[in-house]
Amino acid sequence: MPWPSRKRDKGAVADKKEPDAKIAKTEEETSDKDKEEKSAKPSAGSSKSGWKNWKKKESESGGEESKITYCHWLLKSEPESRLEKGVDVKFSVDDLKAQPNQTTCWDGVRNYQARNFLRSMKLGQQAFFYHSNCKEPGIVALVKIVKEAYPDHTQFDQKDPHYDSTSRKENPKWSMVDVQFVRMTKRFIPLSEIKAHHLAHKADGGPLKDMMLFTRQRLSIQPLTQEEFDFVLSLEEEKPH
Repeated sequence: MPWPSRKRDKGAVADKKEPDAKIAKTEEETSDKDKEEKSAKPSAGSSKSGWKNWKKKESESGGEESKITYCHWLLKSEPESRLEKGVDVKFSVDDLKAQPNQTTCWDGVRNYQARNFLRSMKLGQQAFFYHSNCKEPGIVALVKIVKEAYPDHTQFDQKDPHYDSTSRKENPKWSMVDVQFVRMTKRFIPLSEIKAHHLAHKADGGPLKDMMLFTRQRLSIQPLTQEEFDFVLSLEEEKPH
């Protein structure tokens, strides 16, 4: 059954504190609060030691550079109340944990590229649960895919803010997957910290140099390579900057 409070952005919400993003609340709307954060630029230099330490750990454990394939994901969801067509689209990690079996359908994706990524998800793959469009965006938890893509019921519900009158049941435009809570990250990993590593890695060839969180900011469903996922996950072991 659908949970009316659980909504994602339309695959087009850019986070506050992403200075290079084309800021938008949805594909059609912009937020003044987002614009206020455009001046917050993290320092690139502070992250290089983290990259070197991570490479050292990989070397010591016999790790090898993975192939450039997408096998993990980053899923954006809004933890703060926001009305869209009269419906609160808030859905935080706590809301996920409160669902039966800590499992829910990931509905409301209305961007074609994000939908295609969603359709590429495989059973058992892990994803970061990312709080988006809030005071301090960032990664809060890990989830896993427990059901692969199937038609998103909200596209046919006229009362749902993500209703699509052009979609037909015999050929649905939009899909969703089911995700299950795995665990909280050992600490909150803020966007600003990930951004600092991204900027440093662009200069020295680190694993986050092409991370889609910064190259395609507006997508609510984003793929991660094994190397990107491993590096970001390793940040939970470090003290926050």
